[in-house]
Amino acid sequence: MIREDIRNIAIIAHVDHGKTTLVDQMLKQGGVYRANQQTVDRVMDSNDLERERGITILSKNTAVSYGGHKINIVDTPGHADFGGEVERVLKMVDGVLLLVDSFEGPMPQTRFVLQKALALKLKVLIVINKIDRPDARCEEVVNEIMDLLIDLEADESILDNPILYVSARKGTATLDLDTPGENLQPLFETILQCIPAPEGDPEGPAQVLISTIDYSEYVGRIGVGRVVRGTFRSGQMVVHTNIETGAVSQPWRLAGLFQYDGLKRNAAEEVGMGDIVALCGNENVSIGDTVCDPSCVEALPFVKISEPTVSMTFQVNDSPFAGREGSFVTSRHLRARLMRELQTDVSLRVNDTATTDAFEVCGRGELHLSILIENMRRQGYEFAVSKPQVIYKVIDGVKCEPIERLVVDTPQASAGAVIEKIGRRRGTLESMSGLDRVRMEFLVPSRGLFGYRSEFMTDTRGEGIMSSVFERYEPVKGDIPHRNVGALVAHESGESTSYGLFYAQERGTLFIGAQLPVYEGMIVGQNARPGDLVVNVCKQKHVTNMRNASASEDAMRLISVHPLTLEECMEFIDDDELLEITPKTLRMRKKVLNAGDRARAWRNQNN
Repeated sequence: MIREDIRNIAIIAHVDHGKTTLVDQMLKQGGVYRANQQTVDRVMDSNDLERERGITILSKNTAVSYGGHKINIVDTPGHADFGGEVERVLKMVDGVLLLVDSFEGPMPQTRFVLQKALALKLKVLIVINKIDRPDARCEEVVNEIMDLLIDLEADESILDNPILYVSARKGTATLDLDTPGENLQPLFETILQCIPAPEGDPEGPAQVLISTIDYSEYVGRIGVGRVVRGTFRSGQMVVHTNIETGAVSQPWRLAGLFQYDGLKRNAAEEVGMGDIVALCGNENVSIGDTVCDPSCVEALPFVKISEPTVSMTFQVNDSPFAGREGSFVTSRHLRARLMRELQTDVSLRVNDTATTDAFEVCGRGELHLSILIENMRRQGYEFAVSKPQVIYKVIDGVKCEPIERLVVDTPQASAGAVIEKIGRRRGTLESMSGLDRVRMEFLVPSRGLFGYRSEFMTDTRGEGIMSSVFERYEPVKGDIPHRNVGALVAHESGESTSYGLFYAQERGTLFIGAQLPVYEGMIVGQNARPGDLVVNVCKQKHVTNMRNASASEDAMRLISVHPLTLEECMEFIDDDELLEITPKTLRMRKKVLNAGDRARAWRNQNN
């Protein structure tokens, strides 16, 4: 049976192509807000980090009504590191809106998410966004999308669907570029015509596949998914099972059923086939589980999530300042928090190490892991992390490493510098096009991109755009230099002084200012030359009876203090260094704090 009153869609695109802005306008024109209601931009980006960074991190559900139909919408992240969020929600929908920027065209993540949607046989509706840009090139972008569909061996029926031209910022859509749009009505109409209605057995035994996990302080753990078959009622007895483990839970009662209506989640007494539903009543329900009627226990297959490519070691903080700022500092706290993250993040992996104080955490990229680190430090956790490492695999007896497809858009003058730097990092140029602005595609090892973004922004004077997505595993390419400069390392513990920092800054760039606590082995700056240099930033000026002593001290200006962000710290640290994370401070340090011990360890290693 086909349920004509519902459409389930996901909006997929590359980062910054306008997904969340389009959802804002769909909510406004779908009657979700009152006429006089105050609204905020990017309302779906409700997480603090999402609003601060201007990116979508978590997939979220909403719904609008149009013409007697309910359209369930899933807003997805656009960054490649959060591809797992996209992959798992595609099981909830029957079609996708593929949003493409009218200037940038298809980017690496566009290819990735489109490939996943086609593999699940989902209907694809192409939407060209930002058509009001002065540099829009809609016709060329449409041709690029068609080439991409042919390259991915897409079904011919996709080519028959109309192409929509949208300005998400203005809230307009049109099927013809020569006819300006007035509202999003053409978009809603095309969704109803081209996206298939959910199909299934409404009378059969109830069955829902959990694709997302949410949490509420009032009802606890909430599973979100689409009802595949039958009808669920509040208070009904159910079980949950998983196709991988085959385990079946004891029967439990549905404590609550919720449906999405705009930005709200409303309680429902009954939900049927095709509905996207949130249910609660069991704290053990996980992503990939099937909740079903006890009389007919059948596990549904879940989408295979792409494997992580980057790992970091999370360990208990053992620096001299350990335990001063964090609320959760022990290995028990750290392990419990990481295991809790596994329940909601399907693309994360956590492995035990040889010691009980450290854990190997594997993710999809540096940004994926940095978001986890930032969330943990805001929650009061204190710990230390190592330099990010790629995850190698042995394929047919050959050691292989992850390769990424890197797309770079840069001014013509900077193209040579970018090609040179990527070449040093074992990257190969695949294609190059454009005149004033050059667009280049590279295949480059994932480890070759560690620490490159800051160099890229310098080389392109801030005008370049770069993005990458995992492509495949290939045999290891060879050595790649990580850092061609050393670190300025504190000589002793104490408090940094302007006097000590003034003479240290001649050696490179400082990361800290005056009157900050430091300890021996802590990294306080970047050396201008290769190799580490021990400096005394706690040095005091000797007492003197000269009258101009205070005046000479005032003349000591610190001109090169550059505090690093979390991502910059992760890019900077080397194999023999750690990044100390606390709720208030980020500190880089050597694993071996004493300079004499470091020298002896280096001699033993090289003898």
